Amino acid sequence: MKSKECLAMILAGGQGSRLGILTNKVAKPAVPFGGKYRIIDFTLSNCVHSGIDTVGVLTQYQPLELNTYIGSGQAWDLDRNNGGVFVLPPFMTAIKGEWYKGTANAIFQNIPFVEQFSPKYVVILSGDHIYKMNYAKMLDAHKKSEADATIAVIEVPIDEASRFGIMNTDSELKITEFEEKPENPKSNLASMGVYIFTWDVLKRFLIADENNKNSDNDFGKNIIPEMLKSSKSLYAHRFDGYWKDVGTIQSLYEANMEILEDNAPIHLADNSWKVFSRNPIKQPHYICDTATVRNAYITDGCSIAGRVEHSIIFEGVIIEEGAVVKDSIIFPGARVCKGATLNRTIIGADTTIGEGAHIGASSGEDVMDDFLNTKICSHDISIVGEDLYIAPNVKIGKNAMVDRDVRESNVADIKSKAANTEDSTTSREGAQVYA
Repeated sequence: MKSKECLAMILAGGQGSRLGILTNKVAKPAVPFGGKYRIIDFTLSNCVHSGIDTVGVLTQYQPLELNTYIGSGQAWDLDRNNGGVFVLPPFMTAIKGEWYKGTANAIFQNIPFVEQFSPKYVVILSGDHIYKMNYAKMLDAHKKSEADATIAVIEVPIDEASRFGIMNTDSELKITEFEEKPENPKSNLASMGVYIFTWDVLKRFLIADENNKNSDNDFGKNIIPEMLKSSKSLYAHRFDGYWKDVGTIQSLYEANMEILEDNAPIHLADNSWKVFSRNPIKQPHYICDTATVRNAYITDGCSIAGRVEHSIIFEGVIIEEGAVVKDSIIFPGARVCKGATLNRTIIGADTTIGEGAHIGASSGEDVMDDFLNTKICSHDISIVGEDLYIAPNVKIGKNAMVDRDVRESNVADIKSKAANTEDSTTSREGAQVYA
C-alpha cells in the first residue's frame, strides 16, 4: 500500500439504544435522515471534501445494512485503487478475537490496518453526527501547533455544559484540563468527538491502555486524560458551524425538522459542500390534484394524494387521498391510507397505516396509550417501527413507541392486557424495553 499522510477512522458500531425501535435492525449511523440520506453520509462526505481518501469504518452492532449501504464507496468517490473506504468489523485471530470493548479498543484492534498506510496523522470520527466540517483546516492547525492531539470543540450554553465532555484551555487553546460531564463546568467548550492524533504517539497510548485491565478503553475516559497526565501537547480546535448528536428520538426529530426552516442551520442542497448518498433510482414523485403540500421535503418515487405539512417524506412513500401528515417523518416505502392522520410521528420503512388511523392523537376515550414509552419518546413525538401494520381507525396516543402490528383482531386484546396489568407503567412500555 502507498503511504498516506492522513487517514480517517469512523466509529460506526454503536447500537443507539436511545433511538428505540429505529435501531432494532440497523446501527445508528445507518438510520435514514433528511429525506434521502443516512446519518453516516455526513461524516463520509466531510472526509471526501477534506481531501481524505482513505477511510476505515468500524462496524459492530447490526452491521449488515450499513455494510451493504457503504459498498465499494462509489457514492462518496471512495472507490479507489490506492485507499478508499474499508469496512472493519471485529475479527478473530489465531490467538484470540473479541468485540470492540470501547472506542479506544476499536482503534487498537485495527492498528495493523492503519500501519499498512504508514500515516503520520489519524483522524478519529463518529459516524452518528450531523454536521459539515473541513477536517483539512483542523489538520493544518494540528501541524502548526505541533500537537500530539487536537480535539474539535463547539461552544454550548454554559447551563448545558454539564452534559458534555468539557475542554478547559489557555488563551492559545492549549488544553489544560478535560472534564467529563462536570457538575460545575469551568468552560463551555464541548468535545465534538472529532480527534486528530499524531499516529506514533496515539499508537503508544493505545497499547498502554489495552494493557491496563482497569481501563474502559475509551478516548474520553482514558486516552485523553492519560495524554494530559503525561504532559502531551493537546489543543482544542474551535468549530462554529452546525453540529448535532442525533442520539435520541428528540434530537433526531429536531435535526430533521430544522432542515425545513426558512433559515435552515444546515443546507443539504448546497453544492459547494454536497452531502453524498447512495440513493435508489426512482421515478420522479407524483403530486395528485387532491394533494396539498406545504413546507415539505418530498423525495423521488413518492405518490402524494393527501395533505402534507412541515414533514419529510422519503422515497417510495404513498400518502392516499384524505390522509393528513403533519410535523412528521416517513421512512422509505411506507403507506398512509385514506383518512389516516399522523402528527409529530416517525414512521418506519415499509409500514402501513390503515384507513382512518391516527398516530399522535390527543388523549381521549378511544385513544390507545398502551404503547406509551417516555424513556424513549418525549415532546409528544411518537414512533412506529418498520414493516408493521396499523389497523384502520386505531388511535394511538402521543409519546408512543409501536413495536408490533396492531391488527383488527388484536386491538381488544392489547387493551385488555394493559387494563389487567398491575403495573400499568410497565405494561405501557411496549414489548421491548430500552436503556
